[in-house]
Amino acid sequence: MAGRRSRKGTGIPTVALCLAAAAAFWVLLSHNAKEPELRVASQHALRTPQGQPQLVSIEPLPEMQGETCEWVPASSRASLLQERRAASSPAESSAENRPQDMDRAPVRTIRDPNPSYSAIAVEPASNMVVITDENLFQILEYNRLDNTPPAAKMTEPKRVIGGTNTKAEMMCGVYIDPKTLETYIINNDTQDWMAVFSKEAKGNVAPDRLLATPHGTFGIGVDESKQEMYLTVQHQNAVYVYRKMASGNEKPLRVLAGNDTQLEDPHGIAVDAKNNLLIVSNHGNVAYSGTGADAAPPLGSAEDGGSRNFRPGSGKFYPSSITIYPRDAKENTAPLRVIEGPRTRLNWPAQIAVDEERGEIYVANDMDHSIAVFKITDSGDVAPTRLIRGPKSEILNPTGITLDLKNKELWVANMGNHSATAYPLTANGDAAPLRKIRGGPADEPALMIGNPGAVGYDSKREEILVPN
Repeated sequence: MAGRRSRKGTGIPTVALCLAAAAAFWVLLSHNAKEPELRVASQHALRTPQGQPQLVSIEPLPEMQGETCEWVPASSRASLLQERRAASSPAESSAENRPQDMDRAPVRTIRDPNPSYSAIAVEPASNMVVITDENLFQILEYNRLDNTPPAAKMTEPKRVIGGTNTKAEMMCGVYIDPKTLETYIINNDTQDWMAVFSKEAKGNVAPDRLLATPHGTFGIGVDESKQEMYLTVQHQNAVYVYRKMASGNEKPLRVLAGNDTQLEDPHGIAVDAKNNLLIVSNHGNVAYSGTGADAAPPLGSAEDGGSRNFRPGSGKFYPSSITIYPRDAKENTAPLRVIEGPRTRLNWPAQIAVDEERGEIYVANDMDHSIAVFKITDSGDVAPTRLIRGPKSEILNPTGITLDLKNKELWVANMGNHSATAYPLTANGDAAPLRKIRGGPADEPALMIGNPGAVGYDSKREEILVPN
């Protein structure tokens, strides 16, 4: 075996070294070399420092007959292992037979086998309902008039889109094009894409169109009159506006972002074309970007690269809110009005919808287990004009919401009980749903484990803690 070491210096040319090393190797390979001869040859080459890495020494391996390691064919390894076990002591055999960690099955698995409904869209002209599933990574289409019987396990979807080719995973936003019936889905976490599927798409198929989106995109709102698409971005506290037909790495038309916007972990978004408004729901978490020389370039600019420069230590937790802007707001535009305060009951507001004719904002109020309805003109700490909430309503952890203005219905996606529920548009209080689509048995709780990042065990309470 030969060892090498780097050595630097200046002196005679390296030709002598090369000749000496070649001679040493020739002697070794001819089996005529003895250790003293090798040592003399290598030391002679090292008497004068050279200007490049040099050979320091060569230590030959001892001569051996046959191969260094015994080669055992794969077909003989099982019988050889049995022979070794038979020759070993009982203690050794017992230790060898113990299960290995690499092949151990889990003692038990905590996993929801049913869909977890996260977002919902309705197209009334075709009675088309599309629901995204954050648990099994599926896009499900149902008929608007489906109604799961109480004793039934679930309602079978008309079609399912899912699989690795779809680029659809942690989906939290969905939109149906009223003309083409294409489905737009928003990935929030593990896939930074907006994917578009045709009405015929089914199974593990690639999207018809993809748009690269910032990490943490959550909600989608579309202005059909202007053919513009609005996306909320949680981590950047921003709203990105694209052409509706944008694809690939296309840049946004404009971006609403900055300290004055009061965008604080934005989630849901809706466009009110009649009243020329843009409406956003916020969880309330924010970090402030730099100002002056430390300010970040405008979002969506060539210098931005899809990130912001935030001031260290500027993170704040504010109450959840609804912020209302002019429809064409961009850059660091302050809201026209803010709905915020304890009377609003806003608690992790997720997707939102707007009824332009009635002048109302509908909010899927996740942690309040309610649907809160406000007036578009509301401002400050105001109570909802209506609140759908209670055991009869079967609303549990609602994250998705949509309006069917043709049939005067409100639809809700409940992550807490595998269901999508429909109500009259003017429902209030503990109103029972008109119809219900379930993706799992009525008596099975929804675990709501979504992209768990860690796990802990509380030995005092004997509870497993899973942050999502």
